[in-house]
Amino acid sequence: MIRFLNAYFPTRTLFLGISEALLVALAFVAATVARLGTSDATLMLNYEQGFVKILVVATVFIICMYYFDLYDSFILSNRREVLTRLVQVLGTVCILLAVLYYAFPKLQLGRGIFLIGFLLVALFVFLWRRLFLLVNTMPRFAERALILGDGPLAKPLTEEIESRSELGLRIVGQLRGLENGNASPLSEAEQFEQLSRQVQTYRASRVIVAMGERRGRLPVEALLRLKSRGVRIQDGSEVFEAITGKVPIESLHLSWLLFSSGFQLSRPLLIYKRVFSFLISSICFVITAPVMALVAIAIRLDSPGPAIFKQDRIGEGGKPFTLFKFRTMVDGADRDDNHRPAEKTDERFTRVGKVLRRTRLDELPQLINILRGDMYFVGPRPFVPNQEQECLEKIPYYRQRWAVKPGATGWAQINRGYCVTVEDNKEKLAYDLFYIKNISVGLDLLIMFQTIKILLLSRGSR
Repeated sequence: MIRFLNAYFPTRTLFLGISEALLVALAFVAATVARLGTSDATLMLNYEQGFVKILVVATVFIICMYYFDLYDSFILSNRREVLTRLVQVLGTVCILLAVLYYAFPKLQLGRGIFLIGFLLVALFVFLWRRLFLLVNTMPRFAERALILGDGPLAKPLTEEIESRSELGLRIVGQLRGLENGNASPLSEAEQFEQLSRQVQTYRASRVIVAMGERRGRLPVEALLRLKSRGVRIQDGSEVFEAITGKVPIESLHLSWLLFSSGFQLSRPLLIYKRVFSFLISSICFVITAPVMALVAIAIRLDSPGPAIFKQDRIGEGGKPFTLFKFRTMVDGADRDDNHRPAEKTDERFTRVGKVLRRTRLDELPQLINILRGDMYFVGPRPFVPNQEQECLEKIPYYRQRWAVKPGATGWAQINRGYCVTVEDNKEKLAYDLFYIKNISVGLDLLIMFQTIKILLLSRGSR
């Protein structure tokens, strides 16, 4: 895994993205040479901004491939989905480049070059994907790892690794503990001998520690000796966090929260969060003001009641604040304080409300909350008081979610869909804690980039 923008990405997936960007560029360079000949192609590439034009095309291709989830774990291993989405990408790229060339004619490649390059890209990327899938699923190219322990994290960690071949990791065995068959404890030498023998037997180059209770049971000396011999020793919680983007709540300890490098908001970081949120929300408010005016009029014409819906939510430190949204349900739907989660076919929705929910336009008035300082642009999603209280009582470490101000979008929102049950919110908390632990400028930018993708594709709305 490679850490970038305070998030983790599989090395193989990053390699695939970079290699495909190079393939697209190579395809259009080859198309230029095929169309113009070597000498004229050299002139065009060096003196007519040819490389810049090709860079623009490659960037559009990669962004479209990313937005069509062609680097998603599930899609990578599904040949039919890959082929279908590649066709969609090719069509979308044509439309986007047509618009771009109309706005900036100087960026346009010749029609002949574009046609040849387009066909070469389709061929190169398709063949490269087939080769990548073949290599990616071959066990011989995966690093062999042992799970040490049978704590609550062992099973979900193993399942996660086995379901994602792009991680380049293969679980070859699990050691539930080191023992000699009787009640007497093993000596340090015996622990090392037994653990070393297992590593050699399984030909493992990595040991992932997933023990529940480690006090008096963790073979520290044996693991250190293995580490000195080149075996990589990793904590299961850190591996789980890196590959899933969420904190393992089931195996979390207060000491981990206390001594972790994260969960510490410095003053410069708080200033950045406030200034960044204020500037972005101000720009968005000015741009969307005409849209909000039209939406308000449509709501009033569609059904009786106010255009703006006000609702108490829980913010930083567990303090309540008033959240603003466009009303999407009939007036008084939640007047009895029974805030029932919305369903896809909820009879409480108005006609305009259904459209607003689907397009997320109902969220626009939250820009006022951000300008007022109730929320950040990026942060954990705020819930109503009774829902927060239920989660607080049933989900461990839930109070840690109140360490920062809530946000209009967040890490949990881009990784987890609409939540209804306590179990849904438990998983959402795991993502929120990951964000609070790794909060940074880079992670906020990544979340906003992902949010744009979700909005454009209308995902996760209800």
